[in-house]
Amino acid sequence: MARVLAIDFGKVRTGIAITDEFQMIASGLTTVSTKELIPFLKDYISKENVELFVVGEPKQMDATASESEALIIPFLQKLLKAIPQIPVARVDERFTSKMAFQSMIDSGLKKKQRKNKALVDEISATLILQSYLASK
Repeated sequence: MARVLAIDFGKVRTGIAITDEFQMIASGLTTVSTKELIPFLKDYISKENVELFVVGEPKQMDATASESEALIIPFLQKLLKAIPQIPVARVDERFTSKMAFQSMIDSGLKKKQRKNKALVDEISATLILQSYLASK
């Protein structure tokens, strides 16, 4: 089997998570500058077998698209053009940032470590990926 890669897209930085080859475990991979995201993904898939990209879908409480969806749509168009062989699935990402922050508290990270927004983005991507795996 191939891996599934999740993307928590952000204007400045983007969190990335990946499954194992059996698609059982979601793990945070890294956070990259959004400007470098497409080159990073191209490089990553040249080394690893990835069958699907899962991209977070930000929604309001009433399930309508949030403002940040306007930034994600152009990214998705670039992604599909740059890497057309890998399909994209969307997963509701409501509350992932709050859940990521809470998981940092629960795991005992110090206050200074919890201010690391890149780590929050990576954990958010992992939560998006876990949500996708649970829905399968």
